[in-house]
Amino acid sequence: MAKSKTLIVVVGPTAVGKTALSIKLAQHFKTAIISADSRQFYKEMNIGTAKPSSLELSQAPHYFISSHSISEEYSAGDFEREALTTLSDLFKKNEVVIAVGGSGLFVKALTDGLDDLPKASDEIRHSLNLQFKNEGLEPLKKQLEKIDPEYYAKADVENPQRVIRAIEVYEASGNPISFYLKNEKSERSFRVITIGLNTDRQVLYDKINLRVDLMMKQGLLNEVQSLQQFRDKPALLTVGYAELFDFLDDKISLPDAVSQIKQNSRRYAKRQITWFKKYGNTVWFEPKEEEKIIQYLEYTLK
Repeated sequence: MAKSKTLIVVVGPTAVGKTALSIKLAQHFKTAIISADSRQFYKEMNIGTAKPSSLELSQAPHYFISSHSISEEYSAGDFEREALTTLSDLFKKNEVVIAVGGSGLFVKALTDGLDDLPKASDEIRHSLNLQFKNEGLEPLKKQLEKIDPEYYAKADVENPQRVIRAIEVYEASGNPISFYLKNEKSERSFRVITIGLNTDRQVLYDKINLRVDLMMKQGLLNEVQSLQQFRDKPALLTVGYAELFDFLDDKISLPDAVSQIKQNSRRYAKRQITWFKKYGNTVWFEPKEEEKIIQYLEYTLK
């Protein structure tokens, strides 16, 4: 049976211009935007997550921006359930809905579904977060490589959240995470068209560096200071936050922390591009090719 409703997903690396394109598409198709960004859900995390500005938010209806508190546990599975309900409501009024995000796991949750993973206890999570805080990522990576070489070989092992989550699953169940990852797609009642944005590597890196400088001017350090009590939460073990916590702990200087944010953001962008190049049937464009993207979508939606 043909699927009458369509989810247009905009993906790509950090700072490439996904927000601007998603708003342009939402206005063109007179529809709404679902954010599939793993950190923009949290109302306390604004500057470091490059949330859309209040002006941008006013230009199209947005969902899953500042929708939850950092004090709540919120997983990709929770997002899958809530976003599908929201999508179902939006499809009652719209033929097309836009989704946007650079978090591969959350995009996959929405479009393909996730495998049902065992939930770890708070004690296990706290213990692993404490180990990461005290010893850094390398010992945890070695631990993961030993318990699950199959997952280690294909996972984003530079992402502390992914490494900690994989070890949590093993400690909670006795089985490696690869045991549960069957990669079976869940059936969806809508079709998915994925638009990828990418540009010249140096141009992207320059945009990332400028964005980090702007975040610091906007008060990122104050934002990080205000989140000290939540620093063990997975969302805060990420680029832009982890480095400034190191500065606040007197481990590095502020210029070094800013330099590391830029470097880690560039590395993250590289990993995002790799991930999305393997994901689905992504069709790639330059950020400035907005009219070309709209023409492609209009043709594909016929």
